Amino acid sequence: MALFEYFPNYVWNLSVSIALGSGAKIGEVIDMCKPLREAAENGEDAGTAEFLIQWVNMADKLIGLADEDEAAGNYFSAGAKLKRAALYLMVAERMQGQGHPNRKETWDKAQETFRKSIRLSKDNCEYVEVPLDNGGTMPALYVRAEGEGPHPTVVYCNGLDSCKEMLYWSNLPQALAKRGISTLCVDQPGTGDTLRTYGLPAVYNSEVWASKAVDWLEQQDDVDVSRIGMTGISLGGHYAPRAVAYEPRFAAGAVWGANHNWAEVQQKRLKREGENPVPHYWAHVMWVFGAKDMDDFFVKAEGMNLNGVMEKIKVPFLVTHGEKDRQISLDYAYQSYDQLINSPNREFKIFTEREGGVEHVGADNMSFGCDYIADWFAKTFNGKRG
Repeated sequence: MALFEYFPNYVWNLSVSIALGSGAKIGEVIDMCKPLREAAENGEDAGTAEFLIQWVNMADKLIGLADEDEAAGNYFSAGAKLKRAALYLMVAERMQGQGHPNRKETWDKAQETFRKSIRLSKDNCEYVEVPLDNGGTMPALYVRAEGEGPHPTVVYCNGLDSCKEMLYWSNLPQALAKRGISTLCVDQPGTGDTLRTYGLPAVYNSEVWASKAVDWLEQQDDVDVSRIGMTGISLGGHYAPRAVAYEPRFAAGAVWGANHNWAEVQQKRLKREGENPVPHYWAHVMWVFGAKDMDDFFVKAEGMNLNGVMEKIKVPFLVTHGEKDRQISLDYAYQSYDQLINSPNREFKIFTEREGGVEHVGADNMSFGCDYIADWFAKTFNGKRG
């Protein structure tokens, strides 16, 4: 199984694959991408403004069609179109460099469109805000488990460049809900709304904000506080293990893509080793970490290393990774797993060509990672598997 490679560079193809894995329609994707083939020949950074124009145009068309559905009383149909419109807006925004004049406008429209899509579709998804110490908040999406509670719950965090809506679209929250497990998808500092609206940068010590998510969950009547887990995708492969290691209220953890030594990965990217996840990469990571320049960024990134951390995990933990991950080497997954020496139940899953999900966080086919992680949490938390 392979990434859908429509363009001549990985970064643009990754964006297309994210869209397809999140519910995009292939015909709409082709219509948006066909005018961009020539622009993509000029490298991953050039042409991103043109990318935004094409994808926003499609989103606007869908919003117009959804308005017609809504006027006719066809709310479910309107919600489905608005979901794709929000997705296309978020993928377009994600491709832009920080400071692009239309970036904030596109993000705000995407947020408004997503929330309306959820409302009209009557989806199992509630917008909430988790208070943080510094007076800011961490916006999140709460997906409730099916059946009688209280339920085990999983805190699900972003990577470097995703957002809570993309976590929702990964289908893991829906898969967990079927298995009797709720999910709190968070825009942790450095991602999504928390970065864009509140200006809170990423920090290496994820237990600081993850503990606040646990505090919030402990206030919910439908949460079994003895069974709170955590997972993360991509750079969440650093954040989730770190939080589980230092926050004793977590009862289990898993990673969708290991990220054992992201600080070292940055040194490799300076040498152009491995693929970047987004265009304008160095400007993006400086924005995410609130760094004033490259030297400051490397200082802030020093703590993004799990050596000496994995050993502190004393609960069940799952490490997953794609065999052909082009961003984060499979070696890092082995490092994370090998250092889980104090976990009473550690598990390791490499996704291979046999099933798929071999690319970074299963960008070629996310269904396998989704199902495996959901089943693992169900097994660990005595949930339903069928």
